Amino acid sequence: MAKLTSHLLREVHPAQCFDEAALLRYAAAHVEGFPAPLAGFAVRQFGHGQSNPTFCLECAAQGAVKRYVLRKKPPGVILQSAHAVEREFEVLKALGVHTDVPVPRVFCLCTDASIIGTPFYIMEYLEGWIYSDNKLPVERWERQYLASTGEGKPDRYQPMLDLAGWLKQHIPKDDSSGASGTGLVHGDFRVDNLVFHPEEDRVIGVLDWELSTLGNQMCDLAYSCLPYIVDLTLEEKKSYGGFEHVGNPEGIPPLPEYLAAYCSAAGKPWPVADWKFCVAFSLFRGASIYAGIYHRFILGNASGGDSAKYAGKRANILVDRAWEFINRRTVLPERPPLAIMDSEVSQQKLVDEKENPYLMKGQGKFVPSQKVSELRNKLIKFMEDHIYPMENEFYKLALSNARWTIHPQEENLKEAAKREGLWNLWIPFDSAARARELLFGGNNCVSDGNSNDLLLGAGLSNLEYGHLCEIMGRSVWAPQIFNCGAPDTGNMEVLLRYGTKEQQEKWLIPLLEGKIRSGFAMTEPQVASSDATNIECSITRQGEYYIINGKKWWTSGAMDPRCKILIVMGKTDFTAPKHKQQSMILVDINTPGVHIKRPLLVFGFDDAPHGHAEIIFDNVRVPAKNILLGEGRGFEIAQGRLGPGRLHHCMRLIGAAERGMDMMVERALKRRAFGKMIAEHGSFLSDLAKCRIEVEQARLLVLEAADQLDRLGNKRARGIIAMAKVAAPNMALNVLDRAMQVHGAGGLSSDTVLSHLWATARTLRIADGPDEVHLGTIAKLEVRRARM
Repeated sequence: MAKLTSHLLREVHPAQCFDEAALLRYAAAHVEGFPAPLAGFAVRQFGHGQSNPTFCLECAAQGAVKRYVLRKKPPGVILQSAHAVEREFEVLKALGVHTDVPVPRVFCLCTDASIIGTPFYIMEYLEGWIYSDNKLPVERWERQYLASTGEGKPDRYQPMLDLAGWLKQHIPKDDSSGASGTGLVHGDFRVDNLVFHPEEDRVIGVLDWELSTLGNQMCDLAYSCLPYIVDLTLEEKKSYGGFEHVGNPEGIPPLPEYLAAYCSAAGKPWPVADWKFCVAFSLFRGASIYAGIYHRFILGNASGGDSAKYAGKRANILVDRAWEFINRRTVLPERPPLAIMDSEVSQQKLVDEKENPYLMKGQGKFVPSQKVSELRNKLIKFMEDHIYPMENEFYKLALSNARWTIHPQEENLKEAAKREGLWNLWIPFDSAARARELLFGGNNCVSDGNSNDLLLGAGLSNLEYGHLCEIMGRSVWAPQIFNCGAPDTGNMEVLLRYGTKEQQEKWLIPLLEGKIRSGFAMTEPQVASSDATNIECSITRQGEYYIINGKKWWTSGAMDPRCKILIVMGKTDFTAPKHKQQSMILVDINTPGVHIKRPLLVFGFDDAPHGHAEIIFDNVRVPAKNILLGEGRGFEIAQGRLGPGRLHHCMRLIGAAERGMDMMVERALKRRAFGKMIAEHGSFLSDLAKCRIEVEQARLLVLEAADQLDRLGNKRARGIIAMAKVAAPNMALNVLDRAMQVHGAGGLSSDTVLSHLWATARTLRIADGPDEVHLGTIAKLEVRRARM
């Protein structure tokens, strides 16, 4: 169950009341920017949580209400070392200043108990979603349990004492000495201590740091995994098994994938040796906390309401689950070949060097390995032998009355690319590993005998693919020959990451084989689609079907006679939070009601036979099973779709600029003007030098972005990616413009590829996200960095 922060407020419990006037005087004197004069002041208590009482301070001034959060120690007798609000304040302050961990800003700490009865601190109020359902050493929690229960009394549970003994005998070696593996441990890291943005899929605050300490961070991981082991709602039932017993809820990854994502992002090894201890300790620690809550309930100062009276029983249930877990023969599955990870998780660390022969060893950062160099040389030769010689033929067909047909030689070139091992090179090695397992299950062939390994590329990282994608960018016709063209690559990634088995078999395999093509329908003519929350296309559920109505344009690929499937983005719920309204759905292009109205021209180019279509969806009826991932998941899918594909256009633009420079120099060495070769004129030499500088700058930026995408994931690399997406097309435009200038009037004609390359580069300043959006991202990150 999820509730907004404001919906967790209630009247202050009588046992938790304090002197509000004294608090107001203190806050006005010690909180920077505290509103004054006040038209009203109210205190309400958060009903969420069982530890330190937490309150919302509502200050009305100048027609607006400003909120703060006060967190204090509970009144009365409390356990030693518990409820450490002083430590929590210092941790929050340090995290907010020195890290990018999302925590609320803290304003002041008061250790003078005479103000409101106990020490307290005041911090920023965060409005967002709280999901209420879903630490070492041992001696500390053993002492807390003993202090919370009386010797010889019925509330002391002997299996709990036995569990403490077992844990002390099995402390991992690293933690017994404290010499290694030490880091900041939250101590109570679970989903209901996170505040989620009210509209976006991100955490805006990690709360409740009172138990934070230095220790083994795997204990935080194990504690966050408890919902897989035990049902933490602990309602009356025959079994208290967690997700592993009842199944994972929608959107929750299996435990091995969750662990792999953490280990990858944190750079930690698979915790096979210590996992039994970490989980058992987390259950033990949870039982100690519940015992403390029950102790406060008996004393009458529990802050969590009536639920505190059941805390003693819950403590015993956790102990029983700990012993059940300890007695398991196997407690941790094998590490998966791939975690189905959020785009922000590092991909490269999931496969070690032994599994990926293309990783660079002992070389410069951006120097391709021998394997990648060999692929690059093969690709260059293929371009010279097959692509460049065919360009004129492709253009002739594209300018004829039969331009919406496929040149017969194209399919022959595709087969040649497969034979050369140059097929589907765009597929990252993690996606290839997952595809091999999900689609083929060890079977080495598909419908027409194509090898799985041949279909799934060479297993390259984004950085390695950058060296190859650049070569393909030298010709607008090349990417599709190698099955590396947009939008098919992004659509295949969507189906691979989010498609059901049935969807993958029906659409993904034919796309991987190059038998069909696809389109992506998001942009709409009547709204500013760079802000995807504006889209108006409706996707309405009617029984076992969805009905789609709307107009799309710039649906690249939809004009191709081989296009069989569209991924359509529309709104399934216009009343939901704005980032939860959108969904994506698969639409067979031959479905009744799909009307392709016209091809759109890009500076006079219609890019036949691929094309960019305007499409009307008029009461298009598709099966409900065609929805991707579920309703309201459109933005989530869009971010995943933009994973590796974020940089493919940038990589190709480097190649387009290199092609322009080659043609520029060749022209200058053959043409004479004003008594000497163009190549001898100072203005040309200056322009050529500028071109080389700009190309090399952009190449390094793009490769750095690809490297960060591999190591850090989409979210942490978003700044450098945005830089590349601004720099690459602007660089290509400058270089190609100079190349056209050297060619004179011929450079503006269709007699060379320059004008088409230029038109494509100019398009990408919008199609790959407008410059303004990327510049905004870069600037916001800079401002954020300055504030840290």
